[in-house]
Amino acid sequence: MSELPKAYNPKEAEDKWYQFWEKHLFFHANVNPNKQPYTIVIPPPNITGILTMGHVLNNTIQDVFIRWKRMQGYETLWMPGTDHAGIATQNVVEKSLAAEGKSRHDLGREEFLKRVWNWKTEYGGTIIKQLKKLGTSCDWERERFTMDEGLSDAVHEMFIRLYKKGLIYRGKYIVNWCPKDHTAISDDEVSFREQDSSLWYIKYPIKDLNEYAVVATTRPETMLGDTAVAVNPKDERYKHLVGRLVILPLANREIPIIVDDFIDPAFGTGMVKVTPAHDPNDYWIGERHNAGIGQRHFMKPINIFDISARMNESVPNKYQGMDRFDARQEVIKDLQALELIEKIEPYRHNVGRCYRCDTIIEPYLSDQWFVKMKPLAERALQVVLDGKIKFHPDRWIKVYEHWMTNIRDWCISRQLWWGHRIPVWYCVGDDLCKIECKQPIVSRSKPEKCPHCGSTKLQQDEDVLDTWFSSWLWPFSTLGWSKDSPELRYFYPTDALITAPDIIFFWVARMIMAGLEVMGEIPLIDGSPRKRVEDIIPFTDVYFTSLIRDMKGRKMSKSLGNSPDPLNVIAEYGADALRFTILYLAPLGQDVLYSNEKCELGRNFANKIWNAGRFLLMNKEQLRVKSVEHRAESRERRVVSKDRSEINEDFLDLADRWILSRLNSTIADMSSVLNNFEVHQSTKILYDFIWHDFCDWYVEMIKGRLYGDETNAAKEIVLDRAINIFDQAIRLLHPFMPFLTEELWQHLEERKPDESIMISAFPSQNRKWIDKKTESEMTFIQNAINSIRNIRGELSVPPSKNIELIICFPDKTKEEVIKRYQNYFQRLTRVTDVQVLKDTTKPKHSASTVVDGGEIFIPLEGIIDIDAERDRISKEIVHVQSMVQMTEVKLNNESFVSRAPIEIVDKEREKLENFKTTLHNLQKNLAAL
Repeated sequence: MSELPKAYNPKEAEDKWYQFWEKHLFFHANVNPNKQPYTIVIPPPNITGILTMGHVLNNTIQDVFIRWKRMQGYETLWMPGTDHAGIATQNVVEKSLAAEGKSRHDLGREEFLKRVWNWKTEYGGTIIKQLKKLGTSCDWERERFTMDEGLSDAVHEMFIRLYKKGLIYRGKYIVNWCPKDHTAISDDEVSFREQDSSLWYIKYPIKDLNEYAVVATTRPETMLGDTAVAVNPKDERYKHLVGRLVILPLANREIPIIVDDFIDPAFGTGMVKVTPAHDPNDYWIGERHNAGIGQRHFMKPINIFDISARMNESVPNKYQGMDRFDARQEVIKDLQALELIEKIEPYRHNVGRCYRCDTIIEPYLSDQWFVKMKPLAERALQVVLDGKIKFHPDRWIKVYEHWMTNIRDWCISRQLWWGHRIPVWYCVGDDLCKIECKQPIVSRSKPEKCPHCGSTKLQQDEDVLDTWFSSWLWPFSTLGWSKDSPELRYFYPTDALITAPDIIFFWVARMIMAGLEVMGEIPLIDGSPRKRVEDIIPFTDVYFTSLIRDMKGRKMSKSLGNSPDPLNVIAEYGADALRFTILYLAPLGQDVLYSNEKCELGRNFANKIWNAGRFLLMNKEQLRVKSVEHRAESRERRVVSKDRSEINEDFLDLADRWILSRLNSTIADMSSVLNNFEVHQSTKILYDFIWHDFCDWYVEMIKGRLYGDETNAAKEIVLDRAINIFDQAIRLLHPFMPFLTEELWQHLEERKPDESIMISAFPSQNRKWIDKKTESEMTFIQNAINSIRNIRGELSVPPSKNIELIICFPDKTKEEVIKRYQNYFQRLTRVTDVQVLKDTTKPKHSASTVVDGGEIFIPLEGIIDIDAERDRISKEIVHVQSMVQMTEVKLNNESFVSRAPIEIVDKEREKLENFKTTLHNLQKNLAAL
């Protein structure tokens, strides 16, 4: 066993131990009916992605649970993989083609897809390599990709099943359309940004009346596709106009004035233009109106744009071919010429943009494929409301319920080339075609011929499926579905899902729907059917992660330049420091304010633990050498147990009983908070126990014994017990700081080549060591020692000076505790004698402190130069008083408070409070002298 280096080297340890773990297949899970499985599926990052601080938080939390359960003896599977990210990946490759002066159409579909696959091979694994640098213990042998053969089969199987059940259909609907990428995109792919614009009030002449219907709009060009003007049925101002016709300016068409409950009377004039082909709300107004009145004033949607958002043949000739924004200016100019614009108001509103290319999204009516969601949503909602699937924090249940009860059909088709091509064919054998040939042919592979007319001229649907259509199958497709498999039977359902809350609808809800739809048919590992809903749902717990923000509260983004590269942070502070810090800062359900400097916390913690381990091991070696030199004593030495689950009970004192009680309380607390998904709280518990209890107190308290006059046999047992406790402490810490703990654990004793802390046992509580009386006594001793240390510091008592104590406690057991454990006061505060106050008279020239209702006095004569100390404190009081006065003047200056940045003002207020506290303490100390 080599000596522990003076300082911890994260880079060396991280590379060494990750290779060791991978070499010994410690991450790999097997189907093992003798063990209980524990499964997490990674939210698959896009192959275009690189590691962000959000990934760091999310994947560290997953790794904590996986490592914890692995150490508890579960067969743990953390299923990794990546998402093909249709639009994002296609954009990346198209940009590289554009640099060559080419487009995908120049290559054709087949050659373009070869380019994408080549790009994926070369660059698609970047984020996986980065995740490994973080220390993630995924089963990399099982890594999946949403477009690998097995997952593609699952996608086609799901499409065909739902189509046969009538849950997938093709129809016209308003979609988010990107005019640049020429595809529909999902709601989550639309980013909204506030934009200054105008609200134009346009006058529509009312037929046969000398009046106008005045409508307000931010998009005047879409008026050319209007099919109605709508008012709220309760709006008394316009009841006399309902049912009348207006003349649509510029297009010279007659459109009706209708009523609809959706209209907000407070917006604009209370009259709104209805454009069903270019506004989702207007689309539903049109659908409701058409269903209610039959063919009277039938509001057929009029699509006025082509796929590039240029005006098409449905508008007057003048505007055809114009870009939508050019058309807007031309329409406004023409309306002004006709004196049909009543007024223009400035207006600030959210505008949706494509999250990839930043193009303003156009609501667009087009033929698309859809999934009927309501039949799938009912059960998916119920399992959450019934608590079969738990949300952490549970406030997300209400959000989930609202969305599920108002769910709309899911547009699953995308006008892209990269993705799962829709498994639908159409007959194009024109000469032979029958009416039935217009029906889509849904098949896993290309049919040999049309089932209706026998033609072999078949053409596959050009569209691909939404990326989420493969992602919603992730918990079971990665395990082998659409086929039965031992992995699917054993590892499904998974246990916890760790994800961001912004995809609760687009991914979490849909995975629940998909699991409930198909997994009831797959048997359990023992061959029995899945009768309980708990065996069919895809996971039992969903942990929604925090949002990482900068210190100003802004969301991190490349455009703001406030998004640090985690690999740079790892290079500077170490992976463990980053992991621990990000968890320490992230309370469940609250945003994280992060800066790289905060990783000092994790790095300092790692160094503290390292130094404690080094101290223990150095003393272990020194004792070993002494034992060899004193063979006579060595023969009498008791055997020190290497079984770290047992504690040697010889030579126990207060510090030992206390730390064993604190250790076992900590073990219980850790199990409780982790079972409740309070990961943030678990870091606080570990930090307090290891830093404060073990390092600051226990290690300091045993130094007196290790360097005292006890026998070597006693010292070895004391030290071995400390190492035993340290061993358990770093095993508690391992899921959070895996590299540091592996390095230390390997040094604690000789290990076999295939031993690792990550497969050692997670500590379990031994209730016999819980001793609240000892903990209470120790807390009192700590308070007393801290108070004495404060006095020594405040009065500048030299560290080498011994002191005496005079104590007075109404509770005489407190006095007995101090006298019984006087050796700790001697070791930690240089107290040579403790006397009990004989009367109530305060000793002359002494400092005092109140501890737990009693007083401790420290006589100062002969310890410090009292006159010189009085003079020093008096001068310091004058200085601090002047600082208080100056700061108060500044804060009473209204100009400063109103004009200075809030953080500067807050800093000044904090300084004032610190000055006042310092002044109070100085005055108290002067009075004591």
